[in-house]
Amino acid sequence: MKDLFTTGEAAQICRVSQQTIIRCFDSGRLKGFRVPGSKFRRIPRQNLVKFMRDNSIPLDNLDSGRKKVLIVDDDVEIVELIADILTRDGHYEIRTASSGYEAGMVTQQFHPDLILLDYMLPDVNGNVVCQTIRNNPEFENTRIIIVSGVIKQEEIDQLLKSGAEDYVKKPFSISELTDKINATLQAVA
Repeated sequence: MKDLFTTGEAAQICRVSQQTIIRCFDSGRLKGFRVPGSKFRRIPRQNLVKFMRDNSIPLDNLDSGRKKVLIVDDDVEIVELIADILTRDGHYEIRTASSGYEAGMVTQQFHPDLILLDYMLPDVNGNVVCQTIRNNPEFENTRIIIVSGVIKQEEIDQLLKSGAEDYVKKPFSISELTDKINATLQAVA
C-alpha cells in the first residue's frame, strides 16, 4: 500500500486534473510537503484520505491498486477476448465500449489509465477519439493503444501524432498485446 503520492497520482485517484490537485495543495486545502530543493509536491496518504473525505470523493480508487483499462471495439469477440485475458491477470479493472460516443461516456465516469481503441468504430475513427482525449487536461495521464486490422502506415503515424502511445495490428498475439499494455502502463507508473 502506497503511503506517499505525487500530484499526478493524487489527481488520478481523485479523478480530477493534476492542476486541480496543485491548486488545492498550493491553497492549503490539501496538506503535504515540497521535496527540498525542488518544486515537487508530495502528499502523505492520511492527508489525501482526509482531503477526499472532506470533499466527498469516493475512496474506492485509493486502494484497488489495479490499473483501469477501457476496451473500445465494436467486435464483441475481440472485446470479450481482451477483457478475459486482462481480468484473469488480476492487475486490471476493465470497462468496455462499442462506439466512440459510449467510449466518451465511460471515459468520463471511469477515468481509465489506458484505452485500447479500435481505429474503425461505427460512429467515429480513432483520430477523433485520440484528439478529444488529448484536448481534455483531465485525461492527460490516460494512455491510448490503437488496436486495428485495417490501417495504413500513414494512418498509424497520424494516430501517434494525435496522442496514441502505440499500435497493435489485428490479428494480434496475446503476448504482444499484454507486453505493449504493460510497457505503456509502466511508462507512467
